[in-house]
Amino acid sequence: MSSPKSLLIRQARLILPNGELMIGDVLTQGRQIVEVASKIAPTTPTQEIDAQGLTLLPGVIDPQVHFREPGLEYKEDLFTASCACAKGGVTSFLEMPNTRPLTITQQALDDKLERASNKCLVNYGFFIGATAENLPDLLLAKPTPGIKIFMGSMHGDLLLDEEEALEAIFAQGKRLIAVHAEDQQRIKQRRQEFAGIDNPAVHSQIQDNQAALLATQLALKLSKKYQRRLHILHMSTAEEAELLRQDKPSWVTAEVTPQHLLLNTSAYEKIGTFAQMNPPLRSLHDNEILWQALKDGVIDFIATDHAPHTLEEKAQTYPNTPSGMPGVETSLPLMLTEAMAGRCTVAQVANWMSKAVAVAYGIPNKGEISPGYDADLVLVNLNTYRPVKREELLSKCGWSPFEGWNLTGWPVTTIVGGEIVYDKGQVNTQIRGQALTFS
Repeated sequence: MSSPKSLLIRQARLILPNGELMIGDVLTQGRQIVEVASKIAPTTPTQEIDAQGLTLLPGVIDPQVHFREPGLEYKEDLFTASCACAKGGVTSFLEMPNTRPLTITQQALDDKLERASNKCLVNYGFFIGATAENLPDLLLAKPTPGIKIFMGSMHGDLLLDEEEALEAIFAQGKRLIAVHAEDQQRIKQRRQEFAGIDNPAVHSQIQDNQAALLATQLALKLSKKYQRRLHILHMSTAEEAELLRQDKPSWVTAEVTPQHLLLNTSAYEKIGTFAQMNPPLRSLHDNEILWQALKDGVIDFIATDHAPHTLEEKAQTYPNTPSGMPGVETSLPLMLTEAMAGRCTVAQVANWMSKAVAVAYGIPNKGEISPGYDADLVLVNLNTYRPVKREELLSKCGWSPFEGWNLTGWPVTTIVGGEIVYDKGQVNTQIRGQALTFS
């Protein structure tokens, strides 16, 4: 019987679990890291990567994406999205339930897992969506990182905007609940107030800071009542960050997107409907308060909310344009560019985009460059800058709100389960990730 495949990464700048940097080697065997040292002599036939001048990070775990399969594959599918992940250094993702059909039953979850096993170049997990009717599935479906609740910005069965229906879910079971926190009643009221305006900037006024705060307050109230594990998705406002700063139980976590850290309402003038997302972009003040909350640990980690739509869809006139933007290819370079500008450290980026996600969702053996951990890794170049170019993107939608931004930290090599899935511009489409497990 042949030995598992080995890979030796030589003389990389390593981000160690304690956040320190060291120049050294990493040896993987099969799907695991087996040794980390200043110099390693291979004892079996081993593929080597010369990583001098490059920085080795744990692979990114993106905990909120919309990959559109099944039912909306014209926007994106699991294969194209996972190619984009590989290019962006994202080695694992957690995907949301608003596909067609909705992921609200064990059968629908099994279907996604089967599709992913055949198509995904990186590791995968799928949320189950809450409706007013599917409580048994929410309690029993597996494997899943948790229950997704749309408190607003949604229509159809996935919209749960009545406190009574929400409480029924919080009251039963122990599974993590992740909320899209926007107050639907306030949004409806403000849609009427701002009706007839086709400037996409009005989107941030309709779905305003108060709409987000009201929903987050309600989710927090229910979480505290039942001591139920709660995660607040794509936090976007200073008010929510200050709420959690004052009152954040140990079982509550929150995330923020690069968009809500780096873009604000001024983006509407530059890129129009490409800046439209839910929850919307906010003010420069919100950017600054969210950054501080992230650095202080009030916000726990980064997610992209990768939600692609076609150029044709985005070219329509507001409010007929869909909300959402792609993000898996640019999130790591965006955050590393901020680190190189002194806004945070590379070690903080590694924690926010990998380790902290693994801890929050109970994903074993991910997020560290340590023996016994999975060999999900990304080598990045922090020495050169390159602009985001539409023609280089692998996401099927073919655009980015960050087009033209000059970024560093672009992945050179991405490794999933000890296999090179992306290297110097080339994707190995033969590699397949694995289904994630959750404790």
